[in-house]
Amino acid sequence: MSRATREAYRDSLLPLLHRHPELICLDSDTGLFNAAYAEEAGEQYLNLGIAEHNLMGIAAGLAACGRVPFVNTMAAFAASRALEAIKIDIAYNRLPVRIMATHGGLAAGHLGPTHQALEDLAVMRVLPGMTVVVPADAAATEAFVEQSLGLGGPLYVRLGRKPTPPLPLAPAPVIGRAQTLRQGGDVVLAGCGPYPVLACLAAADALAGEGIEATVLNMHTLRPFDTETLVAAARPASLVVTIEEHWCHGGLGGAVAETLAEAAPTRVLRLGVPDQFVTEVGNHEHLVAHYDLTAERLVRTVHSALSPAAR
Repeated sequence: MSRATREAYRDSLLPLLHRHPELICLDSDTGLFNAAYAEEAGEQYLNLGIAEHNLMGIAAGLAACGRVPFVNTMAAFAASRALEAIKIDIAYNRLPVRIMATHGGLAAGHLGPTHQALEDLAVMRVLPGMTVVVPADAAATEAFVEQSLGLGGPLYVRLGRKPTPPLPLAPAPVIGRAQTLRQGGDVVLAGCGPYPVLACLAAADALAGEGIEATVLNMHTLRPFDTETLVAAARPASLVVTIEEHWCHGGLGGAVAETLAEAAPTRVLRLGVPDQFVTEVGNHEHLVAHYDLTAERLVRTVHSALSPAAR
């Protein structure tokens, strides 16, 4: 059943608050947490209002005093408005702040470019010590929230807004380890986030019908990056294609290209949002289709790259 990753986070956090008194949920008037939730969480929930820079500074202070804050804001605000506080107060001091960033990628399409986060993965993955994950479904979100309890240093989790379909049966998600969802020796399709990963799986099915076998990797952790799994998949392949809800520079495509350039030189093609601000208005699904972050585009890209004329 389709379920929103941000709601999976919310629902999995409350039981953890009860079991771990050091945890605290800091909100920025996101609307994700209602009055009943706040009452049940008691002193472990604080709504600090729409003041994201203050939100991160307070989280850093609490973390420095032994608490483990889960901080709620929109991805666009975390990656821009509050970036200085994240860099200096949190990352520099390697504090265990969990930045739970909703409306990632094109999920806030109806609100326009001010609220779309198409640079957040690039920004966050270059901060020393920052762990960066992008759950592909609700089950992965729940797993990552639980795993974060044993994680040192800061964590950035990119979440969506609306319900998205679950992945098919797959290996249990673990922070820092890519999930191999399908094995194939001809090409590698790598994605992160709900719609890109589902597009990779659908494209692999279509290519298999033409005799092209694709490995599908869910690269949910952009830092630390699973170099071993990527290199093992890329070595026998003639092509690696990445797809993400992010500008093409600096995100998953950048991480894959950087890694393979050093460890296993392979042709890499990066699919993402064009190098421009989004001017189209619509819901999440509309914008994903409008910018062609689809299985059909992946298939066309593989066909074009493997055609005799391209060799």
